[in-house]
Amino acid sequence: MGANLRGFFEDTVAEVASRQGIANTRAVRGYLVGLLSDFARPESRMRDTLDRPLTLLLYEALEASGFERFERLRTLGDGVLYVAGFFRDHIKGRGVELSYVNAVGAQAYGGASRMLKHPGEDSGCDPDIFQELADNFQELTELLFEVAEVFQTRAVGARPSATVQLYERWLRTGSAAAQKALTERGIVPLRGTETLH
Repeated sequence: MGANLRGFFEDTVAEVASRQGIANTRAVRGYLVGLLSDFARPESRMRDTLDRPLTLLLYEALEASGFERFERLRTLGDGVLYVAGFFRDHIKGRGVELSYVNAVGAQAYGGASRMLKHPGEDSGCDPDIFQELADNFQELTELLFEVAEVFQTRAVGARPSATVQLYERWLRTGSAAAQKALTERGIVPLRGTETLH
């Protein structure tokens, strides 16, 4: 099951990245696939990210030392990336700005990246996956948001009410995945009109 799930995530991430024209490294795509696989398990690590203030989680991570600090920063970055991609409605429903959430996630990954560097090391040498995650955090949340939309559109089914749900989701989010699913059902959604074509 794990290999099938990983393959499913690899295909979906590659499809969405290609459709969005996102050119991230193979290492980052692999990291995202691993992240999705980890969060698909019932013992998901996102509970803290959804239940506790992000500022407090970042403070606690920065106050820790050694490996615990690195692990807390990485885990916070992972949780924020996942939540900002998959639970955007939850974030907005709590009145939290997505730009703030993205900044916390980028700062967490940036902190993890800095911990891996040796003093005096040339930052231009080997690519650093955590720095790439930090530098492209918003773009990666958009990628995961669209991956979540792909999952949502595949899960709604073919009932007429599901088509209405897809259309309402497309109106609310502008999701390319919802638009594609509607087009596959013979509906071309257009904004600014009162009808579907």
